[in-house]
Amino acid sequence: MRAATLKQLRAFCSAARHLSFAKAAEELHLTPPAVTMQIKELEKAVGLPLFERAAKAVALTMTGEYMLVYARRVLATLKEAEDAIARLRGAEAGRITIGMVSTAEYFLPRLLARFRAEHRGVEMQLAVGNREQLVRQLHDNEVDLAVMGRPPRELDTRAEPFAAHPHAVVASPEHALASQRNLAPAVLGGEEFIVREPGSGTRAAMEQFFREHHLAPPQVMEMASNETIKQAVIANMGLAFLSLHTCGMEIGTGQLAVLDIIGLPIMRRWHIVNVQGKPLSPAAEALRYFVLEQGEALIAAQFAGVVPAKAAPA
Repeated sequence: MRAATLKQLRAFCSAARHLSFAKAAEELHLTPPAVTMQIKELEKAVGLPLFERAAKAVALTMTGEYMLVYARRVLATLKEAEDAIARLRGAEAGRITIGMVSTAEYFLPRLLARFRAEHRGVEMQLAVGNREQLVRQLHDNEVDLAVMGRPPRELDTRAEPFAAHPHAVVASPEHALASQRNLAPAVLGGEEFIVREPGSGTRAAMEQFFREHHLAPPQVMEMASNETIKQAVIANMGLAFLSLHTCGMEIGTGQLAVLDIIGLPIMRRWHIVNVQGKPLSPAAEALRYFVLEQGEALIAAQFAGVVPAKAAPA
């Protein structure tokens, strides 16, 4: 074990989280062969296999499960040391790991670019996943801050709202409902929907709306990608309940239409979240204040004209 390196531990933890060497490589900005090499070297140092490898899938061995607990502790301790040193250096230096649900990737990079322009010495790393994955990353201290719609109840966190987050039903402009106005929610009962995967905040918001209106429309397809869902809706394969922040460009160019359903859009809130009891570095605190103070205005300017004037509170 003395030969194990931090680079190997990071590659191992990332691959264990995604159960995919390719996704780990994408997250770490490495090539898949480089991740494979790091994990093989770690397995050599451990003396036992950490993963069971199949044709297109990997799974942790029992040794891998045990190793993951200790590898996360090592990396968490290193992060605490980095934060402690960063507190001595001030807000102009340090590294922040920001987790975000995939829906936030349509605006958060612009916010981070503005922040980075004012704090050139700060390094930032983004981790993208659905809500369920993000809660797990917060629990495991793999991210400093997280941007999500529905704050976690599973953890003791500080969750602060900073911007409006509208959800509505979108359709192809060719769809029969696209040109109609003041539609009752009941019309959706017979329509086919393309939906996000379980664990997604968007999926949870959709299911809540359907429950409130006693609807159970058929689901023809389930996808983890907002982009793929939008393309399917544009092709008139069905309707989708989506965050309007994912559809700004397509609504603006007329590729997608927001259905005029009574009670929609639902206006939820974006939150910036961190774990209670875990001190933030000065750089992370600076980013938190930046998002709270400027996030709403920057997002509103980006999506001006996309969100319909009427909106129902969450």
